[in-house]
Amino acid sequence: MPLTMASVGEKNIIKKISGKEEIKHFLESLGFVSGSEVIVVNHTAGNVIVNVKDTRVAISQAIANRIMV
Repeated sequence: MPLTMASVGEKNIIKKISGKEEIKHFLESLGFVSGSEVIVVNHTAGNVIVNVKDTRVAISQAIANRIMV
């Protein structure tokens, strides 16, 4: 399922990241890699705030839809 469908506070493991190579590289630089743990902190105004590798990151809903957990 895409990250946007994950419940707030639920621990998830990233299975796959889809999209163009530049989007994948950008997400990898933020710590979004297959096998890593991600926790949704909040859904606000079309953005998703997540905790990945002990860092809070806000990403757009469009990008969150590309991250499969």
